[in-house]
Amino acid sequence: MTPGAAQSFDRSTLNKPALTQSVCSKARLARDARFDGLFFTGVRTTGIFCRSICPATPPKETNVTYYATALGAAQAGLRPCLRCRPEAAPGSPAWRGAETTLIRAVRMIDDGEWAGQSLPQFAERLGVSDRYLRKLFQQHLGTSPKKYVNFRRALFAKQLLQQTTLPVTEVANIAGFGSTRRFNTVFAELMGSNPRQLRRSAAKKISPNLRLESGTLALFLSYRPPYDWAAVREFYRARQIAGLEVLSDNSYSRSFSYQGCVGWFTAIHRPDKDGFSIELALSEPQHTLAVVQKIRRLLDLDADTKAISRHLGGNAVLAPVVRKGLRLPGMWAAFEAGTRAILGQQVSVKAAHNMVTRLVNELGVPLSRGDEKSAGNSPTILFPEPAAVARSKLEFLAMPDKRRQALRLLARHVMGDENRQASVKQTAFEDWLAIPGIGPWTVQYAAFRMGDPDIFLLGDLGVKNALKKLKPDGLESLTPVSVEDVSPWGSYATLLLWESLSVDAQP
Repeated sequence: MTPGAAQSFDRSTLNKPALTQSVCSKARLARDARFDGLFFTGVRTTGIFCRSICPATPPKETNVTYYATALGAAQAGLRPCLRCRPEAAPGSPAWRGAETTLIRAVRMIDDGEWAGQSLPQFAERLGVSDRYLRKLFQQHLGTSPKKYVNFRRALFAKQLLQQTTLPVTEVANIAGFGSTRRFNTVFAELMGSNPRQLRRSAAKKISPNLRLESGTLALFLSYRPPYDWAAVREFYRARQIAGLEVLSDNSYSRSFSYQGCVGWFTAIHRPDKDGFSIELALSEPQHTLAVVQKIRRLLDLDADTKAISRHLGGNAVLAPVVRKGLRLPGMWAAFEAGTRAILGQQVSVKAAHNMVTRLVNELGVPLSRGDEKSAGNSPTILFPEPAAVARSKLEFLAMPDKRRQALRLLARHVMGDENRQASVKQTAFEDWLAIPGIGPWTVQYAAFRMGDPDIFLLGDLGVKNALKKLKPDGLESLTPVSVEDVSPWGSYATLLLWESLSVDAQP
């Protein structure tokens, strides 16, 4: 679907009801945050477009047009509102599901993966020609791939200009523009304002708590409420690796590595503002956009929990355990997810946790923060890199040699993917099945922890026990919940079933 003006957004591919003119109007007038990012309001009289939560005086209905995406509004010649900041809205493009290759391309661009590449090189990573890719973008988005890249970069730059005190030249570099001159030209064309003018007006409004020490960056990431932070926090707390992760009542911190850069972040929950304040430090600023997008996935900020709960609540077995604000607590990297899955095979949760901790302590690299006063409550070590695991005998892990070998083989496989820059799929988890010692559960669990929304672990022992416990009378011989019943949100069903048991029963 082209993301232009529409009277009704067809979201049937996502099992979501259409957003009609009437629904959008009511949500806009009520400033309903649950619709934030699901549509944008264009105001013809002012030439701007807004989020559903915009605090400005609502315009008359006769003066507005609703758009499925921010891109559609921008292509109609509208500028993003400086008050509600559409660039900061949770993401949920209404056209997703239209074309698999396009979905992959847009995901990679949104995640900051188009950097230092030509269009033919980017298309090659997707397994298509650059001509076909241009055709897909024009057909579904009404624009070219390069223009879409510039739009995403400009939106991120606007967020940096409005939420940080970074110099304009540094914002241009972090957002991915080759030069400040190019940045100024593109930004003025797409945003309708000059970056330096926007910086001067925004600097006066930046909250003091966003002015962090040199070397760190502060941003605010929104979500559509509700968000069950308590459940996410306890999920992480039950699996927390000391030094790698730090949890408090209202925050989650962890270290990370990404394409050669290292860093750490702290996400502080702000329920009154429907989002998280993020403090971020990384060694290579050009990866900022990609890292921010990974944090969004890690905290599952873009989920439409209202639709998910409604769908899963329609199942008689799951209905008693469905809760509001359901989110998938993610993991930073696929290798970490696979490693935790392998170490968790056929052992207790406590034993698996102890082995992961031992692995991190033996092969992890200390994280240098240059911030001695906060060392006691911040991440201090990085998860081991695949290369370190691949060359280790892993004799410090109390487990069978076959499992050690599976871990080393996984490390080598991931290293091969990294060398080939394989990005056609988010992660080719199914390829892991060729590794001796890795079976379907390990692959599915890794995909689940990496944010795949539709992984229903029907063969998992915890899921089986939960279903047996919840099975209605008279259905002893039947499977009460099938993969088809919970799709496309099987992962959320898995999480609910685990939570229906004690935390010690969860992998």
